[in-house]
Amino acid sequence: MAVGKNKKLNKNKGKGKKQADIFKEKEWYDVKAPAYFAKRNVGHAVVSRTKGLKLAKDGLMGRVYEVCLDDLQDDESFHRKVSLKVEDVQGRNLLTNFHGMDFTTDKLKSLIKKWQSLIECFCDIKTTDGYIVRIFVIGFTKKTKLQIRKTSYAQSAQKKVIRSKMVDIIEREASGCELKELVMKFISDSISKEIENTCQKIYPMHDVNIRKVKVLKKPKFDVSRLLEIHGDAGVAAADGTAAAPTGNFSEPAVQESV
Repeated sequence: MAVGKNKKLNKNKGKGKKQADIFKEKEWYDVKAPAYFAKRNVGHAVVSRTKGLKLAKDGLMGRVYEVCLDDLQDDESFHRKVSLKVEDVQGRNLLTNFHGMDFTTDKLKSLIKKWQSLIECFCDIKTTDGYIVRIFVIGFTKKTKLQIRKTSYAQSAQKKVIRSKMVDIIEREASGCELKELVMKFISDSISKEIENTCQKIYPMHDVNIRKVKVLKKPKFDVSRLLEIHGDAGVAAADGTAAAPTGNFSEPAVQESV
């Protein structure tokens, strides 16, 4: 078909079309970790501005950020990831709360080796402030100093007793404290060390770790409780004194999963 007879073929597509900058319609917010972490600034979040009935806050609530524990505590724990969930928006700050913890895949695979027994268990506990948390524990048997045998496999009865001891220690250490105190125990590995020392009498253990933590249920949302967890930063945000984020925001600082 000739070009002159078809108006669609003769039309210059895209001529005079304006290239709009989509980031002009975006707003930037600071993601704040709870006050019991050493570093509060997790990163920055971007969201579309409020338009009509579509509020910017609705697009921010419920977001989950995975942060390396080293970025929160400066303790070189590169193999642990902490999940923080946005529970409230105050000014330009996103106030988050602990949502879970997990091991990286490469760290978990590096622990699994031949000639030893893998023992793991989990249990659900309820903290004093109303959170129901599921805790997963993993551990491995090891050789004794004078052992000649190549393998160090535990018997089924020994594994059953060790799992029972693990559950008892977790319930004793975790059920009598608040969530923030429990998170500090996870970071310091106090529960893991207690399990390892107790199970030495049954069978020598090593690499005992809290592999994963999941928050199954939360109490009714309380703004004052959340501001108390965030300390001065949360109070300042509630007063409207939080400053807008500055600097180069070309890339988000954390991995976000909704």
